[in-house]
Amino acid sequence: MLPVGSLANAAAIILGSLAGCLLHSRFPERIRVIVFQGLGLCTLLIGLQMAFKVQNILVVIFSILLGGITGELLRLDTLFERLGNRFKTAVKSENPKFTEGLITASLIYCIGAMAIVGSLEEGVTGDPTVLYTKAILDGFASVALASTFGSGVLFSFIPVLLYQGALTLFAGFFQQYFSPELIAQLSATGGLLIVGISITLLDIKEIRLSNLLPALPFVVALVPLADWLQTLF
Repeated sequence: MLPVGSLANAAAIILGSLAGCLLHSRFPERIRVIVFQGLGLCTLLIGLQMAFKVQNILVVIFSILLGGITGELLRLDTLFERLGNRFKTAVKSENPKFTEGLITASLIYCIGAMAIVGSLEEGVTGDPTVLYTKAILDGFASVALASTFGSGVLFSFIPVLLYQGALTLFAGFFQQYFSPELIAQLSATGGLLIVGISITLLDIKEIRLSNLLPALPFVVALVPLADWLQTLF
């Protein structure tokens, strides 16, 4: 199955980023600041809406805690920063915000209900509508992000395409294992991570979100464990 939704999403990010880079010098600072703050507020709203759909709060709590500990032990933030810097060197960019833009945009686009649910839905049903909607939103977000961070945002299409495309292909092969509860718990945990992104975007507090990413695979492991424990008690 060709992940057409992810391909459309990647194309929207490229186009939006190019527009943002072209408008960079023409954007008054006060306009750029208010657009960025608006993006942060919208991201906060999306994250809260997702997080409040949680079905088992203990699964989310343990996933976040265990994921954070795992991420810190693996030093994922340092790993991602090194990969971003290597990519920056490979493309010969002199933009000082290249790596920050690449990582920030990748986290915004990859962590969330639409990325997870949309990719799984396309894989299970073949319907890419959710990812088409996400592509429109990401395209507009790319304009704002690229106007601030520059060309690093453009290259975020690579992890988006790899991540969502892999989810779509995976869901197509293992669709019988994705229960509505598992998808809901993944969305709720992703919602908390999106709240963290909004806090960073609004310059309230910098959170090492890269180190919290292992929370998502912990959800996959803890949901069936929680169901099994409920049958015992």
